Amino acid sequence: MVKLTRKQKYLVVIVAILLVGTVFMIYQWWPKHPKPGTVLDEAKLINRTPESFPAADEDYFREADQNKDGIIALTPSEVKGRNAWIVWTGGNDRLWDKLTVASFGALDFLKTLSSHNKLYASRDNRWHYLGLVNEPCFEKATGPDPDRFGLWVDKRIVSPECPPDPFENEAKYPGVQVGGRGKPLPAETKYRPKDGKMPVGSYYGYATGIVGLRLFPNPDFDEAAARNWDPDKYYSDAAYMSRNLVRPYRVGMSCAFCHIGPNPIKPPADPEHPKWENLSSNVGAQYFWVDRIFDWNADPSSYVFQMFHTALPGSLDTSLVSTDNINNPRTMNAIYSLGPRLDQAQRYGKETLGARGSINNKQFNDFLPADNPLSKLFVKPATSYSMRVLKDGSDSVGALGALNRVYLNIGLFSEEWLLHFNPLIGGKEVTPIEISVARENSSYWSATEAQTMPMAEFFLKTTDPHKLKDAPGGPVILAAGASQVPRGKVVFAENCARCHSSKLPEKTKQLMPEGCSGANYMKCWNDYWAYTKTEEFKSQMRDIVNAPDFLDANYLSSEFRVPVTLLQTNACSPLGTNAIRGNIWDNFSSETYKDLPSVGTITVYDPVSGAAMPYQMPGGGRGFTRPASLVSAWSTAPFLLNNSVGKFNPEPSVVGRMDSFQDSIEQMLLIKPREQDKILGDKVPGKIQRTTEISWVRVMPGYLPDALQSKGHWLFPRLFTDEGLVIGPIPRDTPVSLIASLLVRPEELGWWARLGRDRELFNLIFGSDGIKQKLAELGPMPSDPAAKEAYNARAQEVFKPLASRLMAFSKCPDYVVNRGHYFGTGYDNEPALSVEDKKALIEFLKTF
Repeated sequence: MVKLTRKQKYLVVIVAILLVGTVFMIYQWWPKHPKPGTVLDEAKLINRTPESFPAADEDYFREADQNKDGIIALTPSEVKGRNAWIVWTGGNDRLWDKLTVASFGALDFLKTLSSHNKLYASRDNRWHYLGLVNEPCFEKATGPDPDRFGLWVDKRIVSPECPPDPFENEAKYPGVQVGGRGKPLPAETKYRPKDGKMPVGSYYGYATGIVGLRLFPNPDFDEAAARNWDPDKYYSDAAYMSRNLVRPYRVGMSCAFCHIGPNPIKPPADPEHPKWENLSSNVGAQYFWVDRIFDWNADPSSYVFQMFHTALPGSLDTSLVSTDNINNPRTMNAIYSLGPRLDQAQRYGKETLGARGSINNKQFNDFLPADNPLSKLFVKPATSYSMRVLKDGSDSVGALGALNRVYLNIGLFSEEWLLHFNPLIGGKEVTPIEISVARENSSYWSATEAQTMPMAEFFLKTTDPHKLKDAPGGPVILAAGASQVPRGKVVFAENCARCHSSKLPEKTKQLMPEGCSGANYMKCWNDYWAYTKTEEFKSQMRDIVNAPDFLDANYLSSEFRVPVTLLQTNACSPLGTNAIRGNIWDNFSSETYKDLPSVGTITVYDPVSGAAMPYQMPGGGRGFTRPASLVSAWSTAPFLLNNSVGKFNPEPSVVGRMDSFQDSIEQMLLIKPREQDKILGDKVPGKIQRTTEISWVRVMPGYLPDALQSKGHWLFPRLFTDEGLVIGPIPRDTPVSLIASLLVRPEELGWWARLGRDRELFNLIFGSDGIKQKLAELGPMPSDPAAKEAYNARAQEVFKPLASRLMAFSKCPDYVVNRGHYFGTGYDNEPALSVEDKKALIEFLKTF
């Protein structure tokens, strides 16, 4: 028997303690979830069939979506499509309830839709503070609603002009009776319904007073939850909030939440009190304040708020829930000219679908006869002629598949979806959600698939451009610059149309046959781009632009995939990984997309020194941006894919939109300079988004696992305070994405390489010379303003040498958000435009 020395015994004890601690932590933190493919949604669990969710047929929103001629008459199928867009949530109220816990209470839609006097927002200022649309026919809550368990939610007005919401009809649209729905509640329940039972409700839920949010009885609100429910504490007592709190309602989200907004040609007199005639289903939520909506407390000292604050009004990170660990807010897509866009897809949108995944998407010919023109957009066995819906061109499986992916992304079949990643925070291997599994195990999924064709029909009818000439005061604005339009057409033809027109010279079809996507794409693109610099192209393009029908049925985008090496805009969108092979949206991107080559090397900038450095873009789909459509460009400023160029004006009037347009387009064309970085100035080509206050990452005690609530101080004394888990201080002016885009789990690395990288990342954050230790050495922040400034300066000095280490772990090390699109400035060996030419171009753009 080998005798151990005292030192060896000591080491064995240490190793044993570490092993026990590791096993303990794995047990506490390891997700105790079923395997993907083995779960059913709530509807399937009680044997509700997809057919038991027929689309609503009431033309309740008849006055919405008006064009210059007024109300658009819809067919019964088109009415169903609009209803699906505005009120169908597909059971996703379950997801948003789960995310209240996953976000540690930061996201709480029941507070977002409330008008309690202790909250920042109410119906009185909801538009200007949150950018959310107040639903007509409601009034502000002035106290607890006994019919809504004491919540301060908007109250429906009953009048001849305001008929009842037909979608709340429980008899016609019976809700899914699971859990506590329909069961008795204890007599002592505060604000118990008159019949003493938890409601079942309609499968469309109850209207909330906010367009796009619907209220559903929470099936987890059982007797114990009812006894614990206290609406007064819910609004005012932080200690009451915890991951175990069961709210009486869950909030579901329809597509309208992110897509409905004021109609540019029929704006409301008061945006806080619009009528349906003032609203459009397709313009996008251009005024949406993510930081205030997704963090109800809106506390600038919270790093979560600082991260959301980088989403400029009207933008949202579509990978927020199924996170790709890239901080990447992008504008809400406006849906314009769907018909011309589908024609464009037929010419340049050829995509090959994967035999085991993306081929399972529904196509138009699954619903239409073979002689219908839309049926030509799919050719068996696996060719889809597809629009590219997302800004990186990844959503490439056909229009109906894109619609279904949108519903998944907002929580359809969350029972399955959430098994494939860790929501919001990541750190877990991501796997694809499979269409075949959703079709088998989710009644909500199949019911949604049945409604996507009516939605497409609705958009084919209602997505014509909103032209300035049809808006109040628009003709006067256009007349002032009419003399410059002829020159503006020439400038557009020679410089812009190659990306921003769906009408192009015939030779384009030879250079970009059916889009020429896939492994050979860069050769086709380079040949095409070289051709656009020739007089042959420019001459033909001038004729096309000067034709009287140029703007008719023109989507005003080529939808080609433009390499970021040429565009030079922020690279975080082209670096997104959700749609690459094996990732969450694998089934919603084509093989053609997945086979795209690397675009080459871009330049990124150190956010502390400003030093330029090369960055090799990966391939496999990443590296590209589809050109934005310029349809109704006058009404859609600010510009670039993240709304970072130009002034944001919160007024949706014609005057407000034109004010934003003029400032934004002048910055886009560099008539006036874009905003520069407050720290580095002209050392970097634009602005880096930085924290506005000293901030901390905080997780309140009530949202921690039980073991850490009781043992966290003992296990990790440096991380825990009376406020829970706290990391910081993060100094003011820290580049937000330096932390928000940390590459927690590289997709391409093998298991052993990931283990090594995990160790390096742990040491960076928690090591003896890591971020946590260095910042902890600063001590508590003083309250005196002058001392607080000195404290922040010391924190910045501590953070500076750590920045380059953090940058090495970044999944997107490009922090300059408003750079790129330098065409017309002498860029890419082309002549620079004069200021007069740029101004003429602007006058032409106003006519779009």
